[in-house]
Amino acid sequence: MMMNQLTAPDKSLIKKSDFIELQNFATTHNLSWVDALSRRNNISTQEALEQIANFCGLQTWTYEKLHLCKPRFDLWPLSLAEKTQCVFIEAGLDQQLHVLYTSPFNHDLTSRIERVSSQALIHGLTTDKDLQAYLRLQESQHRAIDQISNASNNISATSEKIEILSLASASEATSPAVRVVNSTLFDALRAYASDIHLESTPDGLTVKYRIDGMLDTMTHVTNQLVAEQVISRIKVMADLDISERRIPQDGSFQVNAQGRMIDLRVSIMPSVHGEDAVIRILDKQSLIEKQGQLSLESLGFDSNSLLTLRKLANAAYGMLLVTGPTGSGKTTTLYAALAETYTGKEKIITIEDPVEYQLNGILQIPVNEKKGLTFARGLRSILRHDPDKIMIGEIRDKETAEIAVQSALTGHLVLSSVHANSVFDVFSRFMHMGLDSYALVSALNGVWAQRLIRVNCPHCAQPYVPHSTELDQFELNSEISSQFNFKKGIGCGECRGTGYRGRRAIAEILQMDDELREMIVQRQSIREIKQHANRKGIVSLQQAALDLAKQGFTTLKEVRRVTLSL
Repeated sequence: MMMNQLTAPDKSLIKKSDFIELQNFATTHNLSWVDALSRRNNISTQEALEQIANFCGLQTWTYEKLHLCKPRFDLWPLSLAEKTQCVFIEAGLDQQLHVLYTSPFNHDLTSRIERVSSQALIHGLTTDKDLQAYLRLQESQHRAIDQISNASNNISATSEKIEILSLASASEATSPAVRVVNSTLFDALRAYASDIHLESTPDGLTVKYRIDGMLDTMTHVTNQLVAEQVISRIKVMADLDISERRIPQDGSFQVNAQGRMIDLRVSIMPSVHGEDAVIRILDKQSLIEKQGQLSLESLGFDSNSLLTLRKLANAAYGMLLVTGPTGSGKTTTLYAALAETYTGKEKIITIEDPVEYQLNGILQIPVNEKKGLTFARGLRSILRHDPDKIMIGEIRDKETAEIAVQSALTGHLVLSSVHANSVFDVFSRFMHMGLDSYALVSALNGVWAQRLIRVNCPHCAQPYVPHSTELDQFELNSEISSQFNFKKGIGCGECRGTGYRGRRAIAEILQMDDELREMIVQRQSIREIKQHANRKGIVSLQQAALDLAKQGFTTLKEVRRVTLSL
């Protein structure tokens, strides 16, 4: 029994006479014993943990030790672990079985623990925060694995629609196929993933989530039949042809997660091992709810970049282009600029593929190429609708580019995105389309390039001294670097062991002036245009990212990953 292990070593600062008072304090304030002692005695949580553990003769466990261990959810399921604040783990080279909890004085829990396993148990004490972080770390992967591994081989596709996405729907659905898909969707939403990748392999299916721009493998299912049936289930939900497996298919569907409707776009692609699926999660309200409203301030730009972008977005006419690779936040930036400048006294129209955020008071038109509504055709109609500002989701071809330029030259403010690696590559892109350079530079007010860079987890970030090889890549030396506040995350449950949590935007802004316009019309080299921009004080994407690293918001490793090729 756990209570039989209680002894009172002299070094303990807790006395038996303190127990009743401490228990009353914990009950009154709805705290664990560790948190109660920490608050009552005004000591750190770690000190309180060690005092109680010493008194009880128990091992102490921090998250750093916990996240290296394997959970035994077969003995004590995850749902029970969350409910009881108790978990079984295997630790050490000999995989010794441990049981960890946050309160050593729960007699009912003690009795249940002793009946679970015939193996010898080593009892340990941890804090509420560290145990919750560990359970969150295990939660997403375990639930997906659990639902898939328990799926039977006779899964049948069904046309049932997901109305409510919750833990109950992920675990209690009657159809195994529904449980598999619901569990994966539920886990991905809890992990704030932007995409779900389901990749067919020779022996089954690999599930990956894209979190903060990086693909993380969640699980691999060694069952080819399950792989085929899960893909079929997704195709049914997206109203696709389940009998067609030779050509790509695109579709969409919605889920209701805690009362919020979330759009999901589905892309099915044939592969040598069957079919792969990618599900893009378009949580239209997530960013707005986190920040209170959609604004440029909420995207994390520095003050100088914000000042310039607001100036360009409030121009009376002309064109502002936002560039960057897929997934760099271009559309979100355009939405935020529109939301900030909307006063109700201007007509703002957008044409997008698809409409990702719904903005009140703004006419938003979704592209429908199957029905003949392309960017170019929709843009012509928009001009007859008396707009003041126009947002084009993306300029992809010469026809759309020409109409956008003409719109900017005739008194409209046009905001659009375009795919290019940097602000300077935009000019080459439009020249390649065959656009007249004089018309382009006459209409263009500025080009905005951006990237999203991962930031250090605020829960586990610690100061560190970069290695000399890291510093050399950015032409820094140890003497200079000592003046900066370099930090990196060591990994915790809040960031799922990555050391990063969330992303913020960095920007490179090129404002047009007469000299720059003349250089472009005369087709001067990109090198000369860059030299002109540098004289005007342009801040490159790499410098913007490096400034964040110097302030401790991100790491040099992340700066290198995002910007070193620029």
